Amino acid sequence: MNNPTPSENLLAQPAATAQKLPTPLRCLSGAVIAGGFALPLYYLTGSISQSFASNPIHSKNPAVVSIGAAVRTLVLGLSTLATAVFALVAIGLVALGVQVLIQQMN
Repeated sequence: MNNPTPSENLLAQPAATAQKLPTPLRCLSGAVIAGGFALPLYYLTGSISQSFASNPIHSKNPAVVSIGAAVRTLVLGLSTLATAVFALVAIGLVALGVQVLIQQMN
């Protein structure tokens, strides 16, 4: 019914699917790309917050004010989260590049 031992074809992976080890150049180029996303997102987050601060919600209906505040918080929070994720990825890739470079020197 069921063959408990895997066949040799499943164990042997072709060289094209094998993972490449990180190099300092690949880490730093990835950090530049992630930083390239983080910087415009940072400016976008600042622009969104200034826009929300300069345009308050004008309504006497408490439901409208509550929903508007929730939507503004959600938009600003998602923008801040995206900025933080890309910035932390860039910092982590720089640190990984330094670690790989130190390991290659030893």
